[in-house]
Amino acid sequence: MTSGARRNWFLAFALLAGAGFTALGVWQIERRAWKLDLIARVDARIHAPAAPLPARADWVRVNARDDAYRHVRVTGSFLHDRETLVQAVTERGAGFWVLTPLRTAEGIVLVNRGFVPPERRDPARRHARQGPVTVTGLLRMSEPGGAFLRSNDPATGRWYSRDVAAITRTRGLGDVAPFFVDADATPNPGGYPVGGLTVVAFPNNHLVYALTWFGLAALSAWGAALILRKARRN
Repeated sequence: MTSGARRNWFLAFALLAGAGFTALGVWQIERRAWKLDLIARVDARIHAPAAPLPARADWVRVNARDDAYRHVRVTGSFLHDRETLVQAVTERGAGFWVLTPLRTAEGIVLVNRGFVPPERRDPARRHARQGPVTVTGLLRMSEPGGAFLRSNDPATGRWYSRDVAAITRTRGLGDVAPFFVDADATPNPGGYPVGGLTVVAFPNNHLVYALTWFGLAALSAWGAALILRKARRN
């Protein structure tokens, strides 16, 4: 390959790389705008007055974009004999989320009543609220499968995520809402479970990524300019 051909090859590579890096930078800017809009929408839902849970006919249309973290309230009776413990790590340490089915007039809804430490995992060591109750909290989407490198194992009762469909099948609950509700910090009798520990965090590093890609695009353009300058000198 002649020196001119090599130069043309490197020039083409630098230009293509620059175009690619620029496209990635623009994509990250678009992702940042989407993320900021998501954060604003979720923040508005969290701080809005609690609204009734979606009607049964609307359950199939509930989705993460439009409904996740909506501030809701629901009334019903807990089925404490069907609760499920899901492993959790919170600001209070390691323990379990207590997911309890709530029978409502529209059907059953899983409620994450809150966190309990390992020594409180036995229901006998907690107070069970009987009769009609009203729960206020945040609507959450199901977490299918499990956690990172940890799959839910219903057969042994090992749960690492709040997988509504799997819990429904395992507990034989029948018609259950495809989402769950994270209860707020309203104290439970006896102090457990502890609600209101929902973590709402959306990593937003898109501007850093965009600047990185645009920086690489600038380096590619600089490299192309050097090649062209050398070609003119020759």
